Amino acid sequence: MKLMRVGKAGNEKPALLDADGKIRDLSGHVADIGGEAITPAGLARIAAIDPKSLPELGAGRIGACVAGTGKFICIGLNYSDHAAETGATVPPEPIIFMKATSAIVGPNDDVLIPRGSEKTDWEVELGVVIGKTAKYVTEAEALDYVAGYCVSNDVSERAFQTERSGQWTKGKSCDTFGPIGPWLVTKDEIQQPQNLGMWLTVNGQKMQNGSSKTMVYGVAFLVSYLSQFMSLHPGDVISTGTPPGVGMGLKPPRYLKAGDVVELGIEGLGTQKQTFIADR
Repeated sequence: MKLMRVGKAGNEKPALLDADGKIRDLSGHVADIGGEAITPAGLARIAAIDPKSLPELGAGRIGACVAGTGKFICIGLNYSDHAAETGATVPPEPIIFMKATSAIVGPNDDVLIPRGSEKTDWEVELGVVIGKTAKYVTEAEALDYVAGYCVSNDVSERAFQTERSGQWTKGKSCDTFGPIGPWLVTKDEIQQPQNLGMWLTVNGQKMQNGSSKTMVYGVAFLVSYLSQFMSLHPGDVISTGTPPGVGMGLKPPRYLKAGDVVELGIEGLGTQKQTFIADR
């Protein structure tokens, strides 16, 4: 299934995209796409609904594909080819940092370049949405705890991230720096998350063209690994790292400015399109 949320910010309706590309209203069956609705039992109940029995929703704003995210966890330097382009060494264990949940926006919402920013950058990433509480799970069972996958743009301000003392979080958590969606694609549709094509363009120019197969630490490992340190709950999102082609890795580096348009997508998971504007 492709689950989504449609409507004005803060007033989205839960919906699904049917086989004909029509958006169907789920609000008569679930309160939102998140929490209990994306547990295995909740997803089974949604799957049992005949999509044609649901009212059709007209075109409108698409919101973030999951609601009520408690943790937005990101993994750094998780692609061998991306680590190479930045001159970094692949870490012996995953680099974990948090992106504030207040950064989450819809996949096509405008992205704000924060005040004082000169190095706002892009990162197409595979997002993993947790579907049931995971604590101390093994790698072999880890995918049982995944509800599905989505496109994530881990927008980053590199000077805030790496040139000012402290941790990466402040360069990752600016308002609007977390577009996710357009859909939460349930895991039954994505048989092999470690072999998905990924791409990103800036003003129509291809910047990233990679695959999740070059991830150092795969989805199952990451879910298991993270669950050793913290419980993962339904609606939590893991953004799993980016392939090469980010602005900071170019020679010379290239960063985003007001008016730039970024488009990105992942095989089977849909596309995003954002216009970057100055935050006044």
